[in-house]
Amino acid sequence: MDKKFYFECRTCGHKIEGFEEWFSNNQSCPKCGDHKINTVYSTNQNDIKKLISPDAKPESLWHYFDFLPLNNKENIVTEGEGIAPIERWGFLEEFAKRKYNLELEIYVNRNDKSFATGTFKDKGAALAASVLKEHGIKEYVVASTGNTATAFAHYLAKAGISCSIFVPYDSLADSEAHIGTYGQKLFRVKGDYAMAKRIAAEYSKKYGILMTGGNLDPLRLEAKKTQVYEMLRVIGKIPDVYIQALSGGTGPFAVEKAIKDLKITGLVEKMPRFLLSQGDRCAPQAHAWEKAKNEGFPEGFEKTYPVYDNPETLIPTIATGDPKMYPLMAPLVKSTGGEIFEVNEEHAVNIARLVGYERVIKIGPASGAGLLGLFEALKRGYIKNGETIFLNMGESANRALDFMKEVAYTTSEVDSVDQCKRFDRENYKKELWDFFDNNY
Repeated sequence: MDKKFYFECRTCGHKIEGFEEWFSNNQSCPKCGDHKINTVYSTNQNDIKKLISPDAKPESLWHYFDFLPLNNKENIVTEGEGIAPIERWGFLEEFAKRKYNLELEIYVNRNDKSFATGTFKDKGAALAASVLKEHGIKEYVVASTGNTATAFAHYLAKAGISCSIFVPYDSLADSEAHIGTYGQKLFRVKGDYAMAKRIAAEYSKKYGILMTGGNLDPLRLEAKKTQVYEMLRVIGKIPDVYIQALSGGTGPFAVEKAIKDLKITGLVEKMPRFLLSQGDRCAPQAHAWEKAKNEGFPEGFEKTYPVYDNPETLIPTIATGDPKMYPLMAPLVKSTGGEIFEVNEEHAVNIARLVGYERVIKIGPASGAGLLGLFEALKRGYIKNGETIFLNMGESANRALDFMKEVAYTTSEVDSVDQCKRFDRENYKKELWDFFDNNY
């Protein structure tokens, strides 16, 4: 077995030596053929205590090298990703107190500050590029709704790896410019994300090129689990509630993986309660969850979910119409006492305006859906007094120019000074908060 780590099949328990065997067997268990594996480390989990101590000064994801599936540090491909600021946002706490009389601590994981592409996907892309480099892989195939595509295009280009990327027809045009600039190949499929994944898989098979392994791919899962280490380092504990916008669900699965690994250290006592939001124009997991909840979660409830072909959505980066991960996601959320629910996509612009005013930052539409998850959760009574909330904010507005044009609505066109009215930011602030007071 690999000295540092090995893989264990979740279905049959077969041990897989490492990526060489995993890749050569088309990212499946050679014994049972399943694609779901756990990464097991020889490193003592208690060693994490030193890495999250007050004296630790991490510079990137690779601060946690001993708990990532890469053998040689010389193969690291990095842009300083993974140490996104975790900030306490008092203006959200004040709203919760004023509107719902809840005393909360609300922390936001600002992935918009990631140095490469300003998205939570940079972590997985950095690990993927490093592992592929370590194993001499020169071509790779990615299917994505947008953010993963841009991150992988960036990091694989940095590693000198050719990347063929398949996106649905409605993916953000701004991503296309970034991918092309990096010298990678984009295929805009005339269909939805499910069709993009199907054609990508056919392309991968036709040319014998390795392809991204989905939401449980260790290249993505192991990198994203480090957000739990960052929670412990910055906040000092695991929060009571974890909120993010839900597409497939790598983030929650990664949190689960880290906490299971850390159980023996005494640093964690429980899983956070997962409150996961989906845009209402493409919310198959939320709709399946609501139906199951109304029926009392009957046995096998997780096997029933709708599939939405070619959804017309305002937030394409989280639009997964065929939620193949729901059979795993739903039991996980239920086990934590969590919820999956929809949010109004049209309100993403309003939350972007509010955050722009209060924090002077620009967020992307998927981040808006995640932040709206907090407001919707408060409205539905999913959050309790005294809780600590961790909100994983997905991405910046770097590749969402049309979205930002909607956000910037304070412009007035004039041709004389008489048409120019004096501006007071306090009046603007009232307009912004009136919207949320009236809707949430």
